[in-house]
Amino acid sequence: MEQKPNINGFQPSPVDVTKKVRFARLKGLLAKRPSKKEWIVFGSICAGVLFVGSAAAFTLIKNPETANPEPIVESTYVPPPVVFYSPLTGVETDEASSKRPVTAVMIENSIDARPQSGLQEAGIVFEAIAEGGITRFLAVYQETQPANFGPIRSARPYYVRWAAGYDARYIHSGGSGEALSLIQTLGIKDMDHGRYGERIASRVSSRYAPHNVYTSTQRADALANELGYTTSSFTAFTRKQDEKPTAESPATASAIAFNISGANYNTNYTYNPETNSYNRVMAGLPHNDQDSGKQISPKVVVGLIMNYGIHPDRVHSVYDNIGSGKAMIFQDGKVTEAVWVKSSDKASLEINDATGKPLALNSGQTWITAIPDGRISYTP
Repeated sequence: MEQKPNINGFQPSPVDVTKKVRFARLKGLLAKRPSKKEWIVFGSICAGVLFVGSAAAFTLIKNPETANPEPIVESTYVPPPVVFYSPLTGVETDEASSKRPVTAVMIENSIDARPQSGLQEAGIVFEAIAEGGITRFLAVYQETQPANFGPIRSARPYYVRWAAGYDARYIHSGGSGEALSLIQTLGIKDMDHGRYGERIASRVSSRYAPHNVYTSTQRADALANELGYTTSSFTAFTRKQDEKPTAESPATASAIAFNISGANYNTNYTYNPETNSYNRVMAGLPHNDQDSGKQISPKVVVGLIMNYGIHPDRVHSVYDNIGSGKAMIFQDGKVTEAVWVKSSDKASLEINDATGKPLALNSGQTWITAIPDGRISYTP
């Protein structure tokens, strides 16, 4: 309804009659006495609120950091595995094998001794003439452990010196008088079949004597442990990874010939670009391992150029393998001229470049032949 001014011209303020109604309702509500049940419910609610609040406050006081905990950071870094390599060959192996003592074994190479066992698994093989133009091998092992190797034959002084350079356990069957004397003089870790008999090797029935003496890693380890031959200390060749020929750097020595003594003992090598190794041929035939049937294929072929002669007994060979001389290194399909050095009977053999620094050889089997100068040829 429209308000009209009074006689004095003053406009009165409107009165809200609903305020009285709301106030009256509030007074009625306050005047009402709660029931006992309502008081209990109300009290329970208050007590619950008080308890929860007190517990929360206590927790915050006791563990204030839980109010704003630090983020938990879990590292996902995994350290790279430890890799072990054979000091003898540079081949990756396990820790135990990388610490095995070196074993050097005299392996026969007369026609009646072929094919041999264990040569394919050797880390390093030395080849030289024993007598009458007949070559013999010194097979050197570390991480590999053949179950069978032989036939085993007698020692010669130059083989003894090569074995001494590896502080090796030396397995042989007798030897020349000079070789046996040198073994004692140098304190070689001797494991002579002539002395230890069946404890180190046995004669097999499939071949006739003297081409039938064989042994195994297990038997060699057993005797060596009994004798205390459990470590080897030597200076290893420097090793590297393969570097296969390319179009810009092609192979320059794919066919190699070693004119050692005659048709039955001369050797050839054919470079295999797929494996970056050299397939060995002897007497015109692939030189295969008896047990595996596989062709021997070293990663590195070395010619040690040194003087060769006949002993005053007019039977045994003589090599000047102490001192230094030229070497020819075949690897990666190429040839490199180098220098071999063996400063003393017990010193490790070194292969150096023209500046006297170690020449890096590919990891894997290294086949080393002692040969006079002018008897190695090769073609691309």
